[in-house]
Amino acid sequence: MKKDSLLNDYFTRYAAGPPWTLQSGNLEGIVQVVVIPAYAEKDLLFTTLASLAANSDASLEKTLILCVINNKTDAPTADKDNNRQTISLLGSLISRQAFPEFQPADDLLFAIKKISERPVRLGYIDASSHGLEISARTGGVGMARKIGMDAALRVLKSSADEPRLMISLDADTVVGPDYLASVRKAMSSGKAQTGIVSYEHNIPADETGRRAICLYEIFLRYWVLGLLYARSPYAFHSIGSTIVTKADAYLAVRGMNRREAGEDFYFLNKLAKIGPIRRIRETVVYPSARISTRVPFGTGAAVEKISRDDNSGNDLYDPRVFSILKKWLDLMNQSFSLSASRILDMARDIDPGLESFLTLRGFPLVWPKIRGNVKDQKTCERQFHGWFDGFETLKLVNFLTREFYPKVSMISALKNILEMSDMKYSGSLPAGDIPKTENAVSILSYLRMHT
Repeated sequence: MKKDSLLNDYFTRYAAGPPWTLQSGNLEGIVQVVVIPAYAEKDLLFTTLASLAANSDASLEKTLILCVINNKTDAPTADKDNNRQTISLLGSLISRQAFPEFQPADDLLFAIKKISERPVRLGYIDASSHGLEISARTGGVGMARKIGMDAALRVLKSSADEPRLMISLDADTVVGPDYLASVRKAMSSGKAQTGIVSYEHNIPADETGRRAICLYEIFLRYWVLGLLYARSPYAFHSIGSTIVTKADAYLAVRGMNRREAGEDFYFLNKLAKIGPIRRIRETVVYPSARISTRVPFGTGAAVEKISRDDNSGNDLYDPRVFSILKKWLDLMNQSFSLSASRILDMARDIDPGLESFLTLRGFPLVWPKIRGNVKDQKTCERQFHGWFDGFETLKLVNFLTREFYPKVSMISALKNILEMSDMKYSGSLPAGDIPKTENAVSILSYLRMHT
């Protein structure tokens, strides 16, 4: 762990709480913490906990599973009641006492029994009860995750074992019985400070739900496929329930942010700047594909939009924007001795839209500052990617899409990006612009193996 002075500085200046405190049993021997924010998730959280409980005794004995039960001050009464019942159940499981008087549904009771029969080490933070709610001005999902991860950092600071892991999961995401051991083994090898666990959204049985989640996950994987083609250092998935980071890395980037949505994207954007991000393919997490409007974007909102609009989710970024991105990144790998004006001239040769974007983003002023602070090409490249990060990459792609290259049909985009990437799809991409559900399922299955 970093020096005590750095830890103390973080807890004093950046950490969440008080008033939030961790409720748990004995914390001795904990070397990794699974952090699960939960808002009115009584019916799903315990299924997730039961899937964790199926992991090996050896893994469970050194893992704290920390649930952050949260809501804002203006949350509906029904959601607050749901959280109150969740806290009561968690308290009973921690103390190994009898369950509360209310009768859970059969599937909930079954999950609770599975948890109670295993050596699960549970903890929770009440960010829901009166006086403990997350205020509207404080933040949203990001704040709930931050509360849990900051508490995890406090737990891990006294651990002598490496690696000290902070594992992010969601209340509606189940895992396999190899999850904890596989994540720890992956993060114990190599120098990566952060990992991304492979994911596969659960595919619903109904036609509308199947189509919606397949189209949305194809969109997510197409984005990463495009960044991989461009050789961007930010070519990774940004899903909260897949993130694993070492405690020192968390401290180095001053922790999780407090955003209402997209907190995972911005968190990983910071982590990618301090070291490589490892793709953990040895295990898989299975997020829910349910409809939700709790946050303005993300899986739930996207599935809801696609489900109610047949014309939604059928198009993707024009592959040409990734071609421009690739040429831009290639150019900057060879620009150590070039002036800003010369780089802009060369950017215009790549595409006039690229030059326009760079001018708007202040590149003529940024580049001299980068060059003035470095003496070798390797450091220069690192400084450049610190500026042209995942957020700037997204801004470039969206700018080119909005001003020059509108989105194209999913099938057309996939055909082109696969050809550009020298990838051979084992099936045959259908004719037309809109894939049928069975085609989408097949395409998604292929992309899951390659992104």
